Amino acid sequence: MKPDFKSHIDYQNFVIENLRKFYSGELLVLVNSDWPTIQKLWITDLSDVHYLLIDSYADKGPAGYPPASMLRAYLLNLLVAPTMSLTKWVDQLRRVPLYAIISGFEPHKTPAIGTFYDFFNRLWLSDQDNFHGHVKPKKRKKSKKKKPKKGKKMSIKKPGVLQRLINRYFKYGSSFKPKATDRLFELFQNSFLSISAAYDLLGDLTQFSISGDGTPVKTAALLRNKKLKDNDQFAHHFQPDTDSGWDSSRSKFYNGYHLYMLTACDSPNDLPIYPTLNKASRHDSVSLLLNLNEFHHRFDICSVDKILLDAAHDAKAIYELLNKHNTDAFIDLNKRTKFNFEGKSDITFSELGIPICSQNLEMKSNGFDYTQDRKKWRCPKAKGTTIDCPNPCSDAKYGRNFQTYPKDDLRIFTKIPRGSEKWKLVYNKRTSSERTNKREKVDYQLEAGRHKSTKMWYIRLYAIMMCQHIDAWFSHLEGALDLQELIAI
Repeated sequence: MKPDFKSHIDYQNFVIENLRKFYSGELLVLVNSDWPTIQKLWITDLSDVHYLLIDSYADKGPAGYPPASMLRAYLLNLLVAPTMSLTKWVDQLRRVPLYAIISGFEPHKTPAIGTFYDFFNRLWLSDQDNFHGHVKPKKRKKSKKKKPKKGKKMSIKKPGVLQRLINRYFKYGSSFKPKATDRLFELFQNSFLSISAAYDLLGDLTQFSISGDGTPVKTAALLRNKKLKDNDQFAHHFQPDTDSGWDSSRSKFYNGYHLYMLTACDSPNDLPIYPTLNKASRHDSVSLLLNLNEFHHRFDICSVDKILLDAAHDAKAIYELLNKHNTDAFIDLNKRTKFNFEGKSDITFSELGIPICSQNLEMKSNGFDYTQDRKKWRCPKAKGTTIDCPNPCSDAKYGRNFQTYPKDDLRIFTKIPRGSEKWKLVYNKRTSSERTNKREKVDYQLEAGRHKSTKMWYIRLYAIMMCQHIDAWFSHLEGALDLQELIAI
């Protein structure tokens, strides 16, 4: 039977009534450390999840628990005890009246473990718990992988794959393909991203900037599989969407996923925007292309003006894709990639794409001409309308002028010169991705979820992202509401 709808005001009134009922005496008391958790859920309106999931409930049978309360209880699990298993958390909900009340349940009338998994199934738009089937052909034994140097990432397995993907995109275009995580992101965008945007916690939406980076997510010590009795050529894999990859921070191979996260880099709280879980062996640059393809079809709050990436993404194909989306690319140069542009004049170029004059000096930036899509440069010895050069290479009043065109080489001729103060000021925000990943893996213990399916890993990941936004709201609104005085226990 479909659950009854309860508005956020109904939830807040329920919390006030029951906290006064159970915690106004001497047997049960609230301590100071309880109030931040209570307030975080107090300010989190989850009413939309009811309308999102209501059609997935049957018309007959026992009444279901409110979807908002189910989600709230799971978020509370991560806010209070992120390393606690869901089975143990169900026991805690039943034992501790506070946890039940602020989740939205009557004390001692909390859902069982099976009810939570039924709720998770409603958030997942697929009958399968993984993207790939469990039965796969046996892999041939490969030679032992060579470990990269300490702190170095594994190089891309198939050179040229990025350019082939981009060529296919330009030839056939990109169409929306439904994904099992679409309902999760719809909930996340409507109830969390839009609220953070309203609080100005995502940065300037008129010049929205994001950063991207990948991080390992270890899910198992071994990649477990078993032989099929009736077929020696195939095996049953217990985690079919995972494989082995290289963890450069730990300097060892691991089994699991490669999480690629897009982050609002102008956000004061480094808030996450859009995630994808890929196989551990996938390179950052390939993960970015797949992530952006999904992101552009789903994110509708604003357009992306800039994207900040590390040197692992320094590939011509990525610049071409970002240029197609009218997004300015701020990507650190990969030192192993040589600059080989040859101009048609006597001007040479530095490794950062800055023109070098006849006196072997870097020319001065003179703005960007958007009408003709070109970067303007002038004589490095020019001072206003005069030049102070012993051997001027031009008779012009303002000295030698030169233009570079991004279309000649998107990687080198960027609109904002690489190495300039403006470039550095923007690019310094790229580390927001690393702080976001740290919050998910260290503060909220993402890898502590002992799950065997991609469905549960995505649900845990999205719930952690929701908690990151809730934490940001709490910091933003701190002091605006004295909940302890309001409830007056």
